[in-house]
Amino acid sequence: MAQVLEFKLPDLGEGLTEAEIVRWLVSVGEVVAIDQPVVEVETAKAMVEVPCPYAGVVTARFGEEGAELPVGAPLLTVAVGASADSVDTAHAGAGADHAKATKATEAEGSGNVLVGYGTGAAPARRRRVRAADSVRDGATRPREGGAPVGAAAAPSAPPAARSTSTSLDAIPGQTAATDGPVPVISPLVRKLAREHGLDLRELTGSGPDGLILRADVEYAVRAAEQRAVPVPAETAPVHGEKRTPLRGVRGAIADKLSRSRREIPEVTIWVDADATELMNARTAMNASGGPKISLLALFGRICTAALDRHPELNSMVDTAAREIVQYDRVQLGFAAQTDRGLVVPVVKDAQALGAEALTAELGRLTQAAREGRLTPADLTGGTFTLNNYGVFGVDGSTPIINHPEAAMLGIGRIVAKPWVHQGELAVRQVVQLSLTFDHRVCDGGTAGGFLRYVADCVEQPAVLLRTL
Repeated sequence: MAQVLEFKLPDLGEGLTEAEIVRWLVSVGEVVAIDQPVVEVETAKAMVEVPCPYAGVVTARFGEEGAELPVGAPLLTVAVGASADSVDTAHAGAGADHAKATKATEAEGSGNVLVGYGTGAAPARRRRVRAADSVRDGATRPREGGAPVGAAAAPSAPPAARSTSTSLDAIPGQTAATDGPVPVISPLVRKLAREHGLDLRELTGSGPDGLILRADVEYAVRAAEQRAVPVPAETAPVHGEKRTPLRGVRGAIADKLSRSRREIPEVTIWVDADATELMNARTAMNASGGPKISLLALFGRICTAALDRHPELNSMVDTAAREIVQYDRVQLGFAAQTDRGLVVPVVKDAQALGAEALTAELGRLTQAAREGRLTPADLTGGTFTLNNYGVFGVDGSTPIINHPEAAMLGIGRIVAKPWVHQGELAVRQVVQLSLTFDHRVCDGGTAGGFLRYVADCVEQPAVLLRTL
């Protein structure tokens, strides 16, 4: 005897509320092991392989590749304690006239967890089986707005009426009683259902003995709202236009930049600096043997020294408390362009790293970004950001602050230009530096002092030695 368990999209951390299915790693009817990755999803922060906490046979998948699912929505169902052959047999016998009632056995998980869900033993709950819960669905609740992937369309029972512990012996055709007392204790649950026009007799509770809980009503409300939203049809391109949904990383970028512009009164200042001596110093470092030092690492080291002198820019504004929160450590973000869009990995405790260690960490995070292996922790917690747009061959920019930080330094391309050096015109390596800052945390004097110190270190690297 097997028990069909539903595995829902877990909370992947850092306040993420949804994820896009990129690639299914298992098929319906496939046997899976505990903690085996079953689907690859893309959140607003990273690509993640989601492991299944149950071992058994996959009976249904929810959502096609490219679909977005909210946290808590069903991902797939697994027949625990069944073999692939037994699932096939159950599918073949789904049209029998009756079913033998079974007592669900407790399924053991791995003990490992993702944020928001555990893979320990499944809770020993008894739930009523409704007529629509045949193994043809292989699931307890269909994907909102449609049937599970790989499963036959369900009968007319509403999604909220599906049981979450359907037995493989369940037979379609049985009907649940629609009269008698409704298993609801809380008047708040009754009121919530009444306000949203829900018939409690059509819901199957997830509480003890089928008790309808508030969570069951809220789930049904969300499902009804989702079905009520019309799905826009694919519109034919007009004059060759192309429409791209703002979701995943692209959507997260749009939301964060829009919020930054709405909330932060930002100001941009800039200066041209002679980077010839910095380039010569880097050449000398790399000629001395050992790991090569990157130019971005040198700028990162300069910024940490500048933030030590001007800590007001290593901060954020708590708008709710009307307070400026100043940090004593530098979590250095840097903009990295990838095939999935712009991401900002964060070097933790950058103030404690020298140029060589910074180079190594920047390289590690950049490689992970290009391969889509960054975790949400790698992409959060920044306090100051570097943006090296010079790699795109441009001189200047007015960066948008990476909300909720207070400042970002932009680095343009380093290019040979005529420059007055020691009273004479000469060809020097010149770079434009731009600083965008939150005017709430400091005034122009502080921001100007920060940028001038950065430029001085670029022009005369020996200035930096005073702080080392």
